[in-house]
Amino acid sequence: QVYLMESGGGLVQPGGSLRLSCAASGRTFTIHAMGWFRQAPGKERELVAAITWRGDSTYYPDSMKGRFTISRDAAKNSVTLQMSSLKPEDTAVYYCRCTDISGDYDLSRGNYWGQGTQVIVSS
Repeated sequence: QVYLMESGGGLVQPGGSLRLSCAASGRTFTIHAMGWFRQAPGKERELVAAITWRGDSTYYPDSMKGRFTISRDAAKNSVTLQMSSLKPEDTAVYYCRCTDISGDYDLSRGNYWGQGTQVIVSS
């Protein structure tokens, strides 16, 4: 199977920054898109950012635009999420997501999850 290894979570002050990284390993497959979801306590998991592997196109929900930036390193099968101007409402477990489904650019049908890394934004 494919394994997604996340790192970079932690505790930050409001207005601070964090950089999350995720690397895919295991079974060889064709990545079509990769990105991040998050889930806060009592809430449903939601998309944070996604990036396609071939076209390097990115997608962000409106609430993330201008604060979060996603990038990829296709040679390393990795993706990075740079988070800035963090708010307490950004507190959540952040999950790396990957898909080998053609056309699944927003990862809505992605078939691989990381185990999650905790981000806490608090003063």
